[in-house]
Amino acid sequence: MLGSPGFSPFGDVSFDVKVIGGVAVESVPEEVKKLTADKPLIPPEPPKDGWELLDIVEQQPAEAWEVVQSSRGEFVVRVVAEAVMASRNTLYRSPFNEPVYWVSWIYKVSWKPKK
Repeated sequence: MLGSPGFSPFGDVSFDVKVIGGVAVESVPEEVKKLTADKPLIPPEPPKDGWELLDIVEQQPAEAWEVVQSSRGEFVVRVVAEAVMASRNTLYRSPFNEPVYWVSWIYKVSWKPKK
């Protein structure tokens, strides 16, 4: 994260935050695993066929924060990631013999001077 020079109405500092995230599967029902048991391994590029939209029934957004030193002092930078869309593909399997899942996220970035 970098604090950029110049005027900002948000504490007179702007941060350029790069976010990287992923999704992990805690468990997959056996009947869903059976759908992909004999399917090919997913190729390096995401396939265009076989995707089905999933409902996001429940979630706890991921949150991370970091104390950052800037030319205007110390700030606490906070990022909250919330899943907004999800899909799965049962025409291919993951290396763990499960369907392939894909999630779209929004990232909410905010900062406050450290007290």
